[in-house]
Amino acid sequence: MPVRRYLIEGRVQGVGFRHFTRKAARELGLSGFVRNLPDGSVEAVAAGSGEALDAFERHLRQGPPVSRVDAVRVEEDLSEPGDSGFSVR
Repeated sequence: MPVRRYLIEGRVQGVGFRHFTRKAARELGLSGFVRNLPDGSVEAVAAGSGEALDAFERHLRQGPPVSRVDAVRVEEDLSEPGDSGFSVR
């Protein structure tokens, strides 16, 4: 199962981005987690089908209405996300 790591930059903390991300991941049947990083960005790690991960990335690039996404960096990740389901950390 593919695993991808996403680093999202912009106005993504304090705007409900993590909960938006968890909702999208759960709807797509992904497992993994999302968390805020000290530099103001958000990190998400997700495992699932390639189609679901592509749809997830589209959600991340849009973000919730009050956010502003400036950039999304995507990396293939060889590790497992470690959680069953999708959690906010």
